[in-house]
Amino acid sequence: MVTVAVTPEAPEEPRVAISPETVRKLVALGAKVRIASGSGARSRFSDETYKAQGAEIVPSAAEAVAGADILLKVRRPSVEEVRGLTSGGMAIAMLSPTDDRPGLDALAQTGTTLFSMEFMPRITRAQSMDVLSSQANLAGYKAVVNAAAMFEQAVPMMMTAAGTVPAAKAFIMGVGVAGLQAIATARRLGAIVSATDVRPATKEQVASLGAKFVAVEDEEFKQAQTAAGYAKPMSEAYQQKQAELVAGHIKVQDIVITTALIPGRPAPRLITRAMVESMKPGAVIIDLAAERGGNCELTKPGEIVEHNGVRIDGTLNLAGQVPVNASSLYAKNLLTFIELMIDKKEKTLKVDWEDDVIKGTLVAKGGQVVHPSLQPKGA
Repeated sequence: MVTVAVTPEAPEEPRVAISPETVRKLVALGAKVRIASGSGARSRFSDETYKAQGAEIVPSAAEAVAGADILLKVRRPSVEEVRGLTSGGMAIAMLSPTDDRPGLDALAQTGTTLFSMEFMPRITRAQSMDVLSSQANLAGYKAVVNAAAMFEQAVPMMMTAAGTVPAAKAFIMGVGVAGLQAIATARRLGAIVSATDVRPATKEQVASLGAKFVAVEDEEFKQAQTAAGYAKPMSEAYQQKQAELVAGHIKVQDIVITTALIPGRPAPRLITRAMVESMKPGAVIIDLAAERGGNCELTKPGEIVEHNGVRIDGTLNLAGQVPVNASSLYAKNLLTFIELMIDKKEKTLKVDWEDDVIKGTLVAKGGQVVHPSLQPKGA
């Protein structure tokens, strides 16, 4: 029998790696699910709800991981947590593998097999396991909701006997999963929405949601997307042309949401101090790339700052502000991933190490960091 453990996250992380629904499905696969008491409280999943679906609730994290085969986490677990696992046990989480390399090495040296969900390959069969997409979708939604609250004016146009309230103008910078959801949410609220991205494939997506596309559409623009679907770094000449176009557009916007983020790299700078100073007092910028330094020059990660009457929100972990939904989706991502590793007939672990999904997410095995992207250059 496979034993799956779940422990509480750090105080700043309200999400949890398992939901009552995924407990039930893991138990149906023949797994034993052991959860430290209170792990799901901040996502409104009570111990009693977990227990009703077949989980064993134990008093502490140490008891949850003792002898377990798999540890499920949202964020990177501690060395102490993984040491409680069975020999060669697995930890599956969003490990932030490019951050704090000494900490990652220390985890690997415990002999724990580490899987990082951020490395999920962008292939069709892995879409249901793509945690970056599931969480970014919610972050894009929450960014617009927060912006509307901070704006302190009505978002849709309102025609009243006393006069007309104009619709707010919202500009979405970066049209990935988060950006598309931000466009859709802003449109639902009645804003006049425009969006920009360097990837040509996004132009049609933006138009399909009823927003205006804003970009310098030259030859470099037509080649600006990687095979994995991410934006390529653009030349300085293109960046200058795009910055000039954006500078003229952004000064009349009420709400700006930036989402340009490439995993493992510093966030590209999209909004300069001068652009912020050109905006109207009362305008709002929500920077979803704050964790990587921010798309706005004035962003302070984890803070809301005001400059010349413009508020710039660098709040981290916006998906965590809707923890019930975020945890439910993340838990489903993990369940689908774990299903690849369990022999449904024998009810035992059976990992196909040649599976593209397994290989793509495997960070450490046998005491060593093994993921190709984490090897020293030239190795």
